[in-house]
Amino acid sequence: MNKMVRIMLVMISVILLAGIITIGVIYKSNEATNATGPNIDEVVDSSVDIDTMTTNLKDNHIVQIAIKIEGNDKKAKEELTKRDFQIKDIMIDELSNMNMRDLQSEQGKQKFKTDIKNRLNKMMQDGEVVNVYITSFVIQ
Repeated sequence: MNKMVRIMLVMISVILLAGIITIGVIYKSNEATNATGPNIDEVVDSSVDIDTMTTNLKDNHIVQIAIKIEGNDKKAKEELTKRDFQIKDIMIDELSNMNMRDLQSEQGKQKFKTDIKNRLNKMMQDGEVVNVYITSFVIQ
């Protein structure tokens, strides 16, 4: 009888340990899923397209560019949609201070996107800009 009780206690302990490990693994996988950010549908639902625009660069070259701006939620998207004319003004201002060489480099494109994001976030009242994507780009 004593041997049987020990075996049962060992089996119960093993089952409890396996259950605790399983719960821990499930919890960690849920944390990892939540930490990856919004899914693509949420990104699309909170993003605004800015149509292709053509403007001059500082060195007299011409750029045609279109961007997509991702807000942090639907309220941010609504505000960005209303601020379309201000966004275009900011884009023209930023691009007119850049030259072709700046925009051909990865660092130059990244600076352009970061500057747009930062300037818009200073204006935003209902949310914030999470990311700026260049969706079309031609320099002449």
